[in-house]
Amino acid sequence: MRAWLRRALVAALVSGATACGGSGATPEGGASHPTSRVPPASTTPASTAPASTTAAPPECGSASVRPPRVYEHVVWIFMENHTYGQVIGSPAAPFETALAHRCGTATHYASVGSPSLPNYIGATSGDTQGIHDDADPASHPLTADNLFRQVRASGRRAASYEEAMPGPCTLSPQGHYAVKHNPAAYYTGSGPERNGDGDDRAACEADDVALGTPTSGALAQALDGDTLPAFSLITPDLCHDTHDCGVATGDTWLAGWLPRLVASPAYRSGTTAIFVAWDESTPMPSIVVSPHTVPGTVFAGAMDHYSLLRTTEELLGIGDFLGHAARAPSLRPAFGL
Repeated sequence: MRAWLRRALVAALVSGATACGGSGATPEGGASHPTSRVPPASTTPASTAPASTTAAPPECGSASVRPPRVYEHVVWIFMENHTYGQVIGSPAAPFETALAHRCGTATHYASVGSPSLPNYIGATSGDTQGIHDDADPASHPLTADNLFRQVRASGRRAASYEEAMPGPCTLSPQGHYAVKHNPAAYYTGSGPERNGDGDDRAACEADDVALGTPTSGALAQALDGDTLPAFSLITPDLCHDTHDCGVATGDTWLAGWLPRLVASPAYRSGTTAIFVAWDESTPMPSIVVSPHTVPGTVFAGAMDHYSLLRTTEELLGIGDFLGHAARAPSLRPAFGL
């Protein structure tokens, strides 16, 4: 996908010109959706929509079959420090607002700690591990089991794509790169090996890499080559994640990357789910993007980073839930996953 296709998808999201219909099926073993629905911005049938918008791949509700029991790929994109009302519905966030309406959103997503680092650690290990600050990995070496290790133990790859990081698994902040937003850099334990990568730090050095741009770099290559890892954590830099810059900046950044993801072979295969989450400032925005999510789904139940972790473990077929994820609600029924 090149610039014209990205522009087409952004236009479709904001204008609502492309109609997406859900399959209506619940996931295997799932219950009916405890959700409400927000109507799309427009109900123009796809057959009468302008050609410039119908060229874009449908982001949600496009699947005509039941969701898979185990997904091939789960992608997290973590933004920063805004409440739901500061993003969804804000004039500064037309892309994120349109995406929420055309896919799924949760209105009561809570953080699990403060400041940033405990939330990233909680989301990936099931516990904040007693952390109450944003200190560097040297101050918080963690041997706890974690999602990255779980994925590796299952014989698959987990990767972190960190914008502005100067080198693989950089352990200190530099420029717009914030190591506190890079949880893989904190894990130093070991677990079951696959090709010698059981050690957390060795895996970080191999699979915790610079993000690049939508047209070049590690993630762009994985999308083009259909080699997206089973689990991917995408972290914008301190400006693009809206930590240091405004909501509009983050909205524009996401508008450049999300169309790239949904146009990829991995997403279009129907076996990929994408979660856009914010780290703190309860209630945070949350957007769920998948071919099986009915457009306009709104989940009003309680959820937090532990729910995100549990849902990801379920989607990837990992049966041993980490820490608080064992008691957290799954999001599969709510979003048709």
